[in-house]
Amino acid sequence: MQKIPYSSAVGSLMYVMVCTRSDIAHVGGGVSRFLANPGKEHWQTMKWILMYLKGTSRVCLCFGSGKPLLNGYTDADMVGDVDSRKSTF
Repeated sequence: MQKIPYSSAVGSLMYVMVCTRSDIAHVGGGVSRFLANPGKEHWQTMKWILMYLKGTSRVCLCFGSGKPLLNGYTDADMVGDVDSRKSTF
């Protein structure tokens, strides 16, 4: 793992996390713990994060006069409350 620039990739990830993508703060902290001795699984995790960032490149914090776009998500549970038999979301 000597030839793989793991620390450089983590540094770039931290820059992206602080400037525009606060949604990756937890995983950014997780991969930064292994800067001293990264293994193959840490590099695989880093590649997964970079693929996630590439796939969600239009999701970011926007500063400026552009028109903001708001996306909302929800989760539903069909008849999850056993006592009242009501659905929750």
